[in-house]
Amino acid sequence: MTKDQIFEFFSRLAESNPAPETELEYGNPYQLLVAVTLSAQATDVGVNKATRALFAQVQRPQQMLDLGEDGLKDHIKTIGLYNSKAKNVIAMARLLVDEHDGEVPETREALVTLPGVGRKTANVVLNCAFGQETFAVDTHIFRVGNRTGLAKGKTPEAVEAKLEKRVPGPFRLHAHHWLILHGRYVCKARTPECWHCDVVDLCSFRKKVLEAPKARKSKESG
Repeated sequence: MTKDQIFEFFSRLAESNPAPETELEYGNPYQLLVAVTLSAQATDVGVNKATRALFAQVQRPQQMLDLGEDGLKDHIKTIGLYNSKAKNVIAMARLLVDEHDGEVPETREALVTLPGVGRKTANVVLNCAFGQETFAVDTHIFRVGNRTGLAKGKTPEAVEAKLEKRVPGPFRLHAHHWLILHGRYVCKARTPECWHCDVVDLCSFRKKVLEAPKARKSKESG
């Protein structure tokens, strides 16, 4: 995409959704950090179901420590990899209490030292909790970046670097949300729904699906 096309691309996404937000439910930066950590290889819907009761009880790292690993597992056992995630969340809470006075740090360098926190998780927290211009490249953004020609790269880090360089100033704060939502609901992995895409004419994907697949007719019985 050219610079003009990229500006138009984000202008249209912004027009249709001026203030996008994460679909994870949380009440403060610590709860967001926990929710994003739990969301690895899980859906936001599934995480939200598990954390509603948890977050009613736990708002701070010390409360997570008081709950304990077994208590945490009882809340999140419907989430994939819950055993290892519980261990990481408890270790994370301990480190936050011991080294950060129970507060979530506001730098990527500090966040990625926490158990279970990688660059993508750190970027989500920095963006959603602290309003920093970061690009958290998940599978949706990786796909949209490569498929559309917006930010091609062989790794999430390469796509992130391209986004850092190419996303215009007015759109940097919300860019990763627009891209995630676009990938989740329009530019889907198996069948991109190009027939109702706001930016289809700007996209370089060659195998566009411009008509909705016809619903299969149910076989008549008897």
